[in-house]
Amino acid sequence: MDWGTELWDQYDVIEKHTQSGLELVEKYVKFVKERTEIEQNYAKQLRNLSKKYNQKRSNKDEPECRLSSYQSFLDILNEMNDYAGQRELIAENLMMNICIDLTKYLQELKQERKAYLMEAKRAQQNLESTYKQLDSSKKRFEREWREAERATQYAEKTDQDINATKADVEKAKQQAHMRAHVADECKNDYAAQLQKYNKEQSHFYFNEMPLVFNKLQDLDERRVRKLAHGYILFSDTEKHVMPIIGKCLEGITKAGTNVNEKNDSMVIIEQNKSGFERPGDVEFEDYSQGINRTSSDSSLGTPKGPMDLLGKNKGKNFWLFSKRSKRFTPERIMPTVTEDFAHLPPEQRRKRLQQKLEEIYKDLQKETDQSEALGKMKDVYEKNPQMGDPASLASQINQTSQNIERLRGELNKYETWLAEAGGRGETLRYKPHTFNNNGAHDIHSPDGAHSDESTPDPSQAIYAEFDDDFEDEELTAPIGNCTAMYNFPGASEGTISMQEGEVLAVVEEDKGDGWTRVRRNNGDEGYIPTSYVTITLNK
Repeated sequence: MDWGTELWDQYDVIEKHTQSGLELVEKYVKFVKERTEIEQNYAKQLRNLSKKYNQKRSNKDEPECRLSSYQSFLDILNEMNDYAGQRELIAENLMMNICIDLTKYLQELKQERKAYLMEAKRAQQNLESTYKQLDSSKKRFEREWREAERATQYAEKTDQDINATKADVEKAKQQAHMRAHVADECKNDYAAQLQKYNKEQSHFYFNEMPLVFNKLQDLDERRVRKLAHGYILFSDTEKHVMPIIGKCLEGITKAGTNVNEKNDSMVIIEQNKSGFERPGDVEFEDYSQGINRTSSDSSLGTPKGPMDLLGKNKGKNFWLFSKRSKRFTPERIMPTVTEDFAHLPPEQRRKRLQQKLEEIYKDLQKETDQSEALGKMKDVYEKNPQMGDPASLASQINQTSQNIERLRGELNKYETWLAEAGGRGETLRYKPHTFNNNGAHDIHSPDGAHSDESTPDPSQAIYAEFDDDFEDEELTAPIGNCTAMYNFPGASEGTISMQEGEVLAVVEEDKGDGWTRVRRNNGDEGYIPTSYVTITLNK
């Protein structure tokens, strides 16, 4: 069934229906645009929310950054940021695949519909023009026929009039004959116009208008199909990102399962263990024995309380709960920060010094590698002047040499402080290098002969001493064994990794710095956190 056959006389209905269909497309496009605005605003709010609660993401030195609960919260914020990105992707795809595409298609439909309606109006105008010609010829035929009848009647009347002359009678007959001839011509013209109009009308109702109506029907059906596809895209656009959104939600779930309260407790212990011993009993001072006052004073050299145990904190009362004044000022609770970390408790000071040594070592190794590269580049320039001027590298070589000397000085300084703090120190190994006057790496002796020896460096003596001690102790007999309660990665040099439940031989007890030296069955040795294992010593 088609509109041209069934709705041949419903031009106004078809025109209104097609216009209403186009308006529906416009309404749907507007609806999707508002949906994209909602998605964009939602994504923006999610990103701002993640950013608001992730202000400390760049400060990895914060103590809480090592806690699994804190890290999981950061993971959740990152997942929410990714989730916001998927909402933005939904908004972008809705705009591109539906709004822009449908808007462009809608303009094409409007132009096409306008052309079809204009075609229908031209056919209507042609039919109306033919009808006007028919009506005109009909009225002319009617008028001329009446004139012919009157002329005939007048000729007959003149012929019967006895007073009329023969000339008058002849004239009246000629006039009647002429009028009858004109009336016949008008009759023939009217008949021809009627035949033409009927033909035009038949073509109009059976050919032209049905063709236009069928074209409009096809246009409307294409509009409906396109609109239906837009409805499907509205759902598919979100379905396509659902797997990624699901992964974001799975990441949030994983962040929750990654929280380990036991490990967090161990991190708190590791970060805040002071290394102090608990204060002993305060001795009784008998002021009633005045005669023994002098001897009593002389016996105060032994530790009696917290003030003797705190070293630099003498003169301050040792309380577990700090008493802050009502008027809070940072100076009341924050000690002066010093370069050697002497303001920290012994255990924390040793850890910070070890961390600083690792940082200096990495910087020194980096500068040494750069010096080697500059030296090689200089040699290449000297052998091949066309590749570059060796003098252009002088400033960089000098600067690198100065950086190395500065870092060596800092390395020695922090090694000394670590030794004063009672730290064992980690065996930091880096290849020593000598430098010529230009700061470049020198692999030859001053006389030009190749030399296998290099100038000793003060810091190397420290490393060598640690290495010698380590080698001397490799054959030490175990003094017990330990069982790992938690996993330990052993990422730092001098440490050894272990898995929960693993049994290791104890080679050296904890000397108060929180580390125990252990050995595996295969001979691997290293240090592990004492708090991560249960130790059983041989009797």
